[in-house]
Amino acid sequence: MSKLHDGFDGADFSSAGGLYYRENREQSAGTYRFQNAVKRTGAGALELSVKSLCKPLDGACSERAEIWEKTKLLVPYDVPVWYGFAVKFGEPIPVDNHRYLIAQWKREIGPYAQGDFSPYLGFRYSGGKLFVTVETNYHEPSDAQPVAGVCPVGTTPVWLRQDTNQMRALVVKPVGWMPADEERYTSCTDKVIVTDHGNPLPEVASGWIDFAVLSKPGPDGSGHIEVFANGKWIVTVRGTIGHADFGLGKNQYFKFGPYRDGAPDKWTLYYDDFVRSPVCEDVLKDKEACRLVAAHGVAQSTP
Repeated sequence: MSKLHDGFDGADFSSAGGLYYRENREQSAGTYRFQNAVKRTGAGALELSVKSLCKPLDGACSERAEIWEKTKLLVPYDVPVWYGFAVKFGEPIPVDNHRYLIAQWKREIGPYAQGDFSPYLGFRYSGGKLFVTVETNYHEPSDAQPVAGVCPVGTTPVWLRQDTNQMRALVVKPVGWMPADEERYTSCTDKVIVTDHGNPLPEVASGWIDFAVLSKPGPDGSGHIEVFANGKWIVTVRGTIGHADFGLGKNQYFKFGPYRDGAPDKWTLYYDDFVRSPVCEDVLKDKEACRLVAAHGVAQSTP
């Protein structure tokens, strides 16, 4: 597994980045553009936008402008790998209570798999708030229930979706998160354990947010995720992460870009500084932080 990197400084995707824009009907709502007016580092950045495509009240329709890893470069599902990317919300920033995603990690779906599998790690946005969820197969909840949106120590708020053999844990809350925001997260689970490191996610209106993420799914309970934002350690997530259903593929994959349920307006995000590596320091660029992460017990490559 070699290092991938694309700073989006040229007129097309870099051969060193292993990325591409997938052409399909949902993606037809989107556009991508290499530009230099809005950038974080280097000569340019990638502009991704979606416009209205779905018919009103069509719950099966979505609008996307997502960038994918090339299939031949995907990482095995059980292997830890670091991802880095920077994102900036374009104006106007949506503030409605709607389903938006800006990045997601999923397991390959084979031809014999049955079901609609949500991302095992999703960076989501709604109501002006950025938050992070982890998905796994359904497990019976703990006896406790959230009080004012908070579960007892050792458990995590979860949205049970037994009809799809899935459940979604809320692993990162933003500043200003209210109990009313947790209307779906009405149970607690001890299958997904979150260690909060005391640093909130940056506000999306603050400008560029530089993420560093360790992805290591493990539906058998061996899952491990780390989330850093602007160099600050946000959370460690351990436990049952991802899906183990029949017919799923052997690889994990990452895609980023605006993805939403149908909406009447245009939504734009900017991305810069994509990197993927088995080596923490290639992405996080903080030797001491990488040492602390390694102390949490995940096997990692070294420079």
